[in-house]
Amino acid sequence: MLIGYARVSTRDQDTRAQIDALEKAGCEEIHDEKRSAATRRRPVFHGIMATIKPGDTLVVYKLDRIARSLRDLLNILDELTAAGADFKSLSETIETKSPAGRMMLQMLGAFAEFEREIIRERTTAGIHAAIRRGAKVGRPKSLTREQETELLKLWRANTFSKAALARRYGTHPRTIDRTIERSRIQLRLPLSA
Repeated sequence: MLIGYARVSTRDQDTRAQIDALEKAGCEEIHDEKRSAATRRRPVFHGIMATIKPGDTLVVYKLDRIARSLRDLLNILDELTAAGADFKSLSETIETKSPAGRMMLQMLGAFAEFEREIIRERTTAGIHAAIRRGAKVGRPKSLTREQETELLKLWRANTFSKAALARRYGTHPRTIDRTIERSRIQLRLPLSA
């Protein structure tokens, strides 16, 4: 059986193009997931791997949909081989039924990993250069220092809940949590409150 797996990194992205390609390739079963490949928590993917049977072929649209490193890719291929299953990537026209296909898959995985490392190095170098020039990196703060001070006073006075504070300041409740946590760390207060 051909089992398709489509993945995107964020909830804002769409798997439709991947699913269309998997359907066109004849996949009888298609699963999609909205999780980064960098995370180990991919329940849909792990479910496929737990139930794949001898003779099945795991099909992906593109190699980077299944693994983010050569080591990860090789581990997945080992699991598939142990289960008696094969692997196929539609974009790279790679399959694991033949020795040549397995070799090409490993070479492409190595090049993909190399490319990601180069991009990571360039990004890090760019960030360090920006910091040396005095640029502020990262996301801008949601709250001004004055808003944080006012927020903390309201929180300590038990005037507002965290959800109410988030609505009042037009921010996410996690921003409120982080602000309160930072103030506790600075004041060395206990975490419960």
